[in-house]
Amino acid sequence: MDVVDHHQNQETTGDIAPGDNNTTLLSGIQSYTIGLLLAVLMTAGSFWAVQAHVIWGPAVPIALIVLAISQMGVHLAFFLHLTSAPDNTNNILALAFGILIVFLVVVGSLWIMAHLDNRMVPMDQLMQMQR
Repeated sequence: MDVVDHHQNQETTGDIAPGDNNTTLLSGIQSYTIGLLLAVLMTAGSFWAVQAHVIWGPAVPIALIVLAISQMGVHLAFFLHLTSAPDNTNNILALAFGILIVFLVVVGSLWIMAHLDNRMVPMDQLMQMQR
């Protein structure tokens, strides 16, 4: 299957990322502009969610998480052109592996810091030991 047949196959299945089938410069600029506007709106929405006291206090972190995940989706679709097409399988696997590594580093660091905090001598006892 050559490149032209594969591209036509993607068009018929509808599995094309925004901006992936750019035939003109104008359509490419339009796709990136839509992605940029969505990302800016979600960033502004995050600041608004924190500063405007419209959202119930304990729900603010949930709103920020939802906005962050949706912004990651916008970046993946509009800027990285990541789709579920068969030729993007390696990209999706690399992304999943990267997320796993970041998760392990963050959780491992928090676990180590919590363990060290439990083992630390309280400050008043430390001051008494130095005398």
